[in-house]
Formats: sequence, C-alpha cells, structure tokens
Amino acid sequence: MNAVEQRSVAGAAGELAVFVQGDPTGPAVVMAHSVLSSSMMWEVQAALLAVRGFHVVRADTRGHGASAAPVGPCTLDDLAADTVAVLDALRIDKAHCIGLSLGGMSGFGLGIHHADRLLSLVLCDCRADAPAAFAAPWDERVTTALQHTSCAPLAQSTIERWFGVPFLDRHPAVADRFRATAAATSVEGFVGCARAIQQLDYLGSVPRIAAPTTLIVGANDGPLPGALRDIQTLLPGAVLEVIADAGHLPNIDRPELFNAALLRHFERLGN
Repeated sequence: MNAVEQRSVAGAAGELAVFVQGDPTGPAVVMAHSVLSSSMMWEVQAALLAVRGFHVVRADTRGHGASAAPVGPCTLDDLAADTVAVLDALRIDKAHCIGLSLGGMSGFGLGIHHADRLLSLVLCDCRADAPAAFAAPWDERVTTALQHTSCAPLAQSTIERWFGVPFLDRHPAVADRFRATAAATSVEGFVGCARAIQQLDYLGSVPRIAAPTTLIVGANDGPLPGALRDIQTLLPGAVLEVIADAGHLPNIDRPELFNAALLRHFERLGN
C-alpha cells in the first residue's frame, strides 16, 4: 500500500512528474513543495498519510525535480492550474491540498479559483502577498542563477535560510540532500517561479476561500508567523498551528510536531 509509483502528466507548459501512493479508493491528497526543492520534501508525510488510507499524490513543480523546465515566465495561477491538470489526469474529482512555501502560495490560488476541486487546504510557511521587502531579494537570486546558468550557487544559502546552520551541522544527510536538490533545479524553473513569487497578489481574495483550512508555520520562520496570523483573521474557522523551534520547513526539522498538526487537520474533518 505504501509503494510509490512515478507517473508523467501533461501540464500546460510540459510534462509534470507525479508520485502516487496509498489507497486509490481513499480520500485524495495532493502535495506541493517549495521553490528550489522537489516532491521529495514530502516523503515522510506522504508515507504517514498513505498508511492511514489516503490516496497521496506528490507533484514536482514545473522546472523542479523530474518535471519539465519550460522557458518563460509563469504565474501562481499557472502553478495552481498545473495542480488541477494533475488531478484531471489522475481522474481525481476533489482533493485535500497541502502546500508549503511556493506550494502554499499556489494553494491560495487553488482555494480562490478552483474551490470546486478542494476538500480542504493545509497552507504552510507561506504568505498571500509580496511586499517590497519580500519581493526584492529574488532579483539578486535570479541574477545569480542566470549569470552562472545554474542554481548551484544558490543552494547553500537557501538551505541555511530554511534550516539554520546548527540544524544542518547536526543533520549532514539532510543538508546534502536538500543542497543537491536545490543545485539540480533548472534555471528556467527557478526563474519562472521566482518571478511568479514576486507577483504574488492573493491577499485581497483570501476571504473568498471556502475550503476548511489549516495554516501551519515554523515559529522561527521570520515574518511568516505574523503573516499567517493576519491571514487567519480573514478566514473564519481557519486553524493556525505554530511549530515551536522550527524554521521554513517544519515538516523536516520538527517532523513529529508537524505531523501531529497535520493529523489534527484531518481529525477535525472526520478523516
């Protein structure tokens, strides 16, 4: 039941790699990852849900992991549409959506524009707008990737922002895997998604989201706990879970606390 099957799905901008496991007759869960990462970051949580009877689908974002790298810009609406294309290809009518960072941002797009495809949302370590202080650093990162024709120069600084040096020193295998994944990301995929992040503008539409929603954030993830507290006020009934002593990827650095919060989401829904 926990065997993982890799499939290829036609997206609007190229083939998308998806990884499917669990009970195909169970409630569907689709998982979206951060920029400069891949669906591998959800392996532990996918296995956790699969053994509980869910039909779990992890998709590599365009230009990341094993998915094709389209040339040219994209928007967060495009990334949300990619998720819908995955659901369509797998003949999944409705799914729970779990997204972190970039995956959470596109999750807002799903909640706003594709409500009919959602059972619920779990949005992690993300925001719904791009104020100047948030958008500006992406220009330098894009320039670096373009100048070097590689994302390798971004890898170490990225994982240090996500986890902090002390965590990486204590967990060298995690550091090596995430560093390698970031370095292997296509320049086209990174640049397209970085520009999409800079155009993030869902905040005014957040109150339109009707799906049951849980917001999860690492307590040490800069301004994002505050941003998600503000978003919680726009979503009556939304639950906010703050993961103590966690950074940008709390599912990795505090998996026991993150997993408990994730399971509470499904318990509230009766799953």
